[in-house]
Amino acid sequence: MKRHQAAWIFVLLLGALIGSAAASADLDIRRGGSPWARIDADGWIRVGGSLAGRFESDGSVRKDGMLIGSVASDGAIRRDGKLVGSIESDGTVRKGGSLLGSIESDGTIRKSGSIWGSVDNGCAGPDDLRRVAAVLVFFAGDYF
Repeated sequence: MKRHQAAWIFVLLLGALIGSAAASADLDIRRGGSPWARIDADGWIRVGGSLAGRFESDGSVRKDGMLIGSVASDGAIRRDGKLVGSIESDGTVRKGGSLLGSIESDGTIRKSGSIWGSVDNGCAGPDDLRRVAAVLVFFAGDYF
């Protein structure tokens, strides 16, 4: 094998590794230390072990196949098309413009300053924040 062929193979393998590392991972959300919800890498949301809905790559949130809201890439949270809150880049969660809580990078979920729950292995970036915010807003009746 020639040197330039080996270099191209290395570049392709490196690209595949970086691409797979950047892909979304499963996120497990705990309450009181016990498993509560799971967001699969492909967007499916399970609460209490049962399928509850789906978070799509464009931010749409579906329940029973019907669109119920969205969490946009700019952090805007909409329910039935109306702006109801936001998730900021630092994890701050706002409802109607007022501070509600936060999703910290280490995975701690806070509401009104108190620990509400946690995300196993933390939130790696803005996509994880959006996915967790979608579950908190649309599937956790006592958070939002």
